[in-house]
Formats: sequence, C-alpha cells, structure tokens
Amino acid sequence: MTLHLPGATALIERLKEPKQRLALCFCAAWCDACKAYKPKLEVLASQHPDICFVWIDIEDHPDLLGDEDVENFPTVGIIEDGSVRFMGTLLPHIEHLERLLEAMRAPGKAQACGLPDDLLRLLTHA
Repeated sequence: MTLHLPGATALIERLKEPKQRLALCFCAAWCDACKAYKPKLEVLASQHPDICFVWIDIEDHPDLLGDEDVENFPTVGIIEDGSVRFMGTLLPHIEHLERLLEAMRAPGKAQACGLPDDLLRLLTHA
C-alpha cells in the first residue's frame, strides 16, 4: 500500500470503500522531523494495507485541519468509520504510531476534536 496525498486519484478510490480506517499525518515540508518521519510512515503503510495512510502538508491543505491546531509534528489523526478515534501529537518515532494503531483495533468511542465534519469529502477535492 502507499502513502496517499489529499486529492490523489488513488485516495479518492480508497475512500469509496466501506468501513474506512484512516491514519492522517499532518506535517510540513519545511519540518526536518517530518522529512525523517515520512519514509518510515511509507514503510508502515505498506505493512498495514487495511489502513489508508494520508500525508497532509498543513501549509498546502490548511482547510483539512478545520478548527484543529497543529503545534508540533507529527500530529496524527486516526479515523474509523467516519469517527475520530485519536487526534494528537506523537513523538516522531514510528513505533509510537505502530502501538497506537494496534491499540485502536479494539472497539472504542470517538474523540472530540476540531477536524472538519466533512473531512473525507475535503480530502477527495483537495
């Protein structure tokens, strides 16, 4: 599997599938930690084809944040069936995201956050 970018044809097709699990990584091109994190995230995406990984540059796509503030990188959002299960900053160690994704396999409730209600639609039209 691949690391998708907002608006990409492959992402648009993937979002049409039912019961989506998304891992959104909000980063910035100028951020050295993000530059180092991205290749590791690509490897993680290839290991989890059941999860749709999306790389979102917050300067290119600020509309995808809605009212959410990104103060540190990487900031990660986990969305399952349209509900936000996690939204927050992680240390830039891919192992932390791996453990979080494993923990998210258990049923749970949505987390309140400021992401736009129509984020999935916005991702397809970015």
